[in-house]
Amino acid sequence: MKAIIQRVTAASVAVGGEQVSAIGRGLCVLLGISVEDTQKDVDYIVRKILNLRLFEDENGRAWSKSVVDRGFEVLCVSQFTLQCVLKGNKPDFHAAMPAELAQPFYSHLLESMRCAYKPELIKDGEFGAKMQVNIQNDGPVTIELTSPTVPSDPKQMAKHEKQQQRKEKTRSKGPSESSREKGAPRSRPDPNASSGADGDVSSEREP
Repeated sequence: MKAIIQRVTAASVAVGGEQVSAIGRGLCVLLGISVEDTQKDVDYIVRKILNLRLFEDENGRAWSKSVVDRGFEVLCVSQFTLQCVLKGNKPDFHAAMPAELAQPFYSHLLESMRCAYKPELIKDGEFGAKMQVNIQNDGPVTIELTSPTVPSDPKQMAKHEKQQQRKEKTRSKGPSESSREKGAPRSRPDPNASSGADGDVSSEREP
């Protein structure tokens, strides 16, 4: 899943010249759903949208508060064109989830976001309609977000899980003994040294 997150002073959506949704200060989010997206992608995108620190705090310190911290609004707009793949100069949208599947998926994402925040502050456009989106970008601040890609093949998924577990173990242990050993130069025996006391290479090694 792809999301273009814009910090705004105001944003609105109109269909056929009639406004269907609008917010004041907050975030306008354009969402592109792919054919491979799952609940994990929904969880990741919703968590990031609500927790990105794109706003200043009460003392004016930048990049300190999220949309939730400030009690601002979120306007979501479904935009399958974010899943565009160019074939020469012609856009191809085969990577986008088909509309009959994407509509309930998108509705579920909105519901997840409303459950995680204040439902009355989550607005959206009109799925599948030709919309006119008016965005007053504040900054400008625009964040491009893509949910982590997880392989669909069972063997690849198992491999991916093992890699993630190894990364987590490495982070929790900090610099390991093995990494320090890798960084330290290895002493090699001198082939010309004698086996006597003066030439005993083993005596020069660290205990």
